[in-house]
Amino acid sequence: MTRTLVLGGARSGKSGYADRLAIESGKEIVYIATATAGDAEMTARIAHHRAGRPSEWITVEEPLALGNQLLRWSSPDRLILVDCLTLWLSNLLFSSGDTYPEVGEITLPALFHEQQDMLASALTKCTSDVVLVSNEVGMGIMPFGAISRCFMDEQGRLNQAMAALCDRAVFVAAGLPLVLKGTPC
Repeated sequence: MTRTLVLGGARSGKSGYADRLAIESGKEIVYIATATAGDAEMTARIAHHRAGRPSEWITVEEPLALGNQLLRWSSPDRLILVDCLTLWLSNLLFSSGDTYPEVGEITLPALFHEQQDMLASALTKCTSDVVLVSNEVGMGIMPFGAISRCFMDEQGRLNQAMAALCDRAVFVAAGLPLVLKGTPC
C-alpha cells in the first residue's frame, strides 16, 4: 500500500500526473471526485473531467465524507484516486451555509475539523494504494479577505498533514513532477 500526495497550482498538470499514476498501477481504480456543481461554469468543468476519465474507472462523488469513502472502497487490489482535496476543503469550509465577514474572526464549522480527522484516520487504515491531489495555494500574494486568508492557511495545514501521512509527495509544475518525499514514481 502506497499513499501519494500530488501537489501543484491550478493547471499545473497535477491531475494528469495523478491519472497516469493510477493507470500505471494496473489496479482497479476508484476515482473519488469532490467537486460540486454550484454554477454553470463548475458544471461544465465537472462534465469535462467526467468525459476524460476512462469508462472502467469507478467514480464516486463525495463532497464531504471523504474518510468514509476511503474506508468503504478500501481493498489491496484497488487504487483510490481523490481529486481534489482543495475543493473538498472548500466544501467543508462552507458546509454550514454561513457567510463569512471580510474582516474579523472566522469560526469554522464543526464538521470542518471532524472530517479532516476522519480523513487522516482513514488514510492510515486504508488497504488500497491512494493518490491524493491537492492545490498548493500558498505561493502567491497574501489574499485580501479574511475568509481567503483562512482558506489559504487551512489548505497549507491540510497539505502538511497529508504529506506527513503519505509515503510520497510530488510537486507538479508545468506538467513536470518534482519528488519532494519518497521514491520517484
